[in-house]
Amino acid sequence: QLQIVESGGGLVQPGESLLLSCTKSRNIPDRYTQGWYRQAPGEERELVASIANTGTTNYAEAVRDRFTISRANTSTVYLQMNSLKPEDTAVYYCNVHIGDLGEDYWGQGTQVTVSS
Repeated sequence: QLQIVESGGGLVQPGESLLLSCTKSRNIPDRYTQGWYRQAPGEERELVASIANTGTTNYAEAVRDRFTISRANTSTVYLQMNSLKPEDTAVYYCNVHIGDLGEDYWGQGTQVTVSS
């Protein structure tokens, strides 16, 4: 089993920044991606950004120029969110997808609210 711990959500004003972190409980010897999804009330969960064990990154078009995903070490991934907008308000979930096994693991979610 794999545990995921998230931190860094909160309430900010439009234009401000937040840093989310996601730490997984063990190393994964297989191909995998680690990243963030978000879900706003009444909406589907959507990919925000992900980073593969190879370092390849993937971003949603809506955040490409404002958010940056990076790897601190083999366990922890950061999502730096700049120039936040009210439409970024959602619960943000960290995801680890193990490609070879087809397994998905989720964190508990952290609330990000952007409001003046």
